[in-house]
Amino acid sequence: MTVALLLLALLVGLAWLRHAVHASLAPEWRAHTRTPDSLGLIYRQVRIGTENGKHLHGWYIPQPGPAPGVVLLHGWGGNAETLMPLARPLHQAGCHLLMIDARCHGHSDEDSFASLPRFAEDLGHALDWLKAQPEVDARALAAIGHSVGAGAALLTAARRKDLAAVVSLAAFSHPKTMMRRWFQSKGIPYRPVGWLILAYVQWVIGHAFDAIAPLHTIRRITCPTLLIHGTDDDTVPVWEAQLIYASRTGDHVQLKLVDGSHDDFRDLEKDLPALLDFLTRHLRASA
Repeated sequence: MTVALLLLALLVGLAWLRHAVHASLAPEWRAHTRTPDSLGLIYRQVRIGTENGKHLHGWYIPQPGPAPGVVLLHGWGGNAETLMPLARPLHQAGCHLLMIDARCHGHSDEDSFASLPRFAEDLGHALDWLKAQPEVDARALAAIGHSVGAGAALLTAARRKDLAAVVSLAAFSHPKTMMRRWFQSKGIPYRPVGWLILAYVQWVIGHAFDAIAPLHTIRRITCPTLLIHGTDDDTVPVWEAQLIYASRTGDHVQLKLVDGSHDDFRDLEKDLPALLDFLTRHLRASA
């Protein structure tokens, strides 16, 4: 009887831990408060198929004629609106734009969970959709991602050879590093609870953290890559960007440190010329 009670208590404890982990790591849903027409941009809403029979919501902002294409992907708990400050400058620079909500975010479909690899899956399907549009120059595709979306952009660039450029905004160096900061903020001891959570999360998402960490995927990227990071970022410290940059394999990877925090893209405005120059230069070279 004692053994049975202990087993029951263990099962109850594991079930509680599973529920607590999923609830704690689920992204907070955030509604759109504006659309591209608030910036004077003509757009249309699109639905794009992704993994598990799900669909993504997106805003497609086209050019009047043939041009390069750029997909913009937000971070954890954000939506397509997150990167809105980049929309008009990029469109004025002559790019077709596709701004998407990842699964479990915005108006895209819900799924069993969200993760960096699933962000990358969504980004891959968005790139394929954009590449198939007749007015988009398929030789000149780029991706811009923020935070988890930046990690997904780097993972996608490591897997594909059809990208002309990729821009990472505030990527973390390794999921384990990010989660250990979260443990600390919640007062969760790393051993044994944090260690068990890390193992469980890797089992659920189906990927080892080492395989998807920007610190490692940067080594497999061959296209021009720009890492942008705010020097006042207290969510992902600037040393993480420097660590990713130090792991690069060539001069095709650049690092630009800017004033600002993790989420405030108004701080990026004065540095937009550098971002636009990087993108347009490599998109035109590919085209």
